[in-house]
Amino acid sequence: MKDLFSVQGKTVLVTGGSRGIGLMIARGFVEHGARVYVSSRKADVCNDVAEELSKLGTCGSLPADCGSEAGCQGLADALAERESALHVLVNNAGANWGAPLAEYPDAAWDKVLALNVKAVFHLTRACLPLLRAAEAPGDPARVINIGSIDGLKPPLLDTYAYSSSKAAVHQLTRHLAGKLAPGITVNAVAPGPFESKMMAATLERFRDGIIASCPMGRIGEPADMAGVAIYLASKAGAYLTGTVIPVDGGITLR
Repeated sequence: MKDLFSVQGKTVLVTGGSRGIGLMIARGFVEHGARVYVSSRKADVCNDVAEELSKLGTCGSLPADCGSEAGCQGLADALAERESALHVLVNNAGANWGAPLAEYPDAAWDKVLALNVKAVFHLTRACLPLLRAAEAPGDPARVINIGSIDGLKPPLLDTYAYSSSKAAVHQLTRHLAGKLAPGITVNAVAPGPFESKMMAATLERFRDGIIASCPMGRIGEPADMAGVAIYLASKAGAYLTGTVIPVDGGITLR
């Protein structure tokens, strides 16, 4: 039981891993002995983050634009050149777009759905050979999709494509879980407010109100996000699939 939460030696790919929630997750895996690859659209930023995380453990850089099927396939191919198996895929790359209802552009739907939903599908499918190579009795390969509490309840902000996309991620998670079991588990994490570039403007305007609405009385911290990802990737989470776990301090209760 002492190795129940171990991810030592596992190979992990984290998209959108150069900042925010993706970086929190990537750092947590690196610190706990996994071999991690971070991916993001900007190669220089991706390389810098991998270099910094390599001071803590093993981390490589795989820059890619997951906004298209070709970009997802290219990322999977690049990983396959370096690794023979992938134990954990974290689909975290995402985009947001806010605008008043009357002004909300069609381009917002195209961009947000392409990265937040289609990329989850395309990259998971492209990585299937590597994920299946990592399957072991009692220790399936893992796919962890990053959704949002905005996909569980309607948000107050005018982020129509984002909230819809995250609800779609949750449903896609359930669909893939049924298809890929028992060798691969597929679960989603639905974060509440965390310190990230995507949340920066919202927290600047509404931090006090968000904290007041949170039963736990605070904004999420890196350990909260790293912890749930490590749980899902370890022996402790091996029997869990098709779930959506809110990591929100209880905000969705209110």
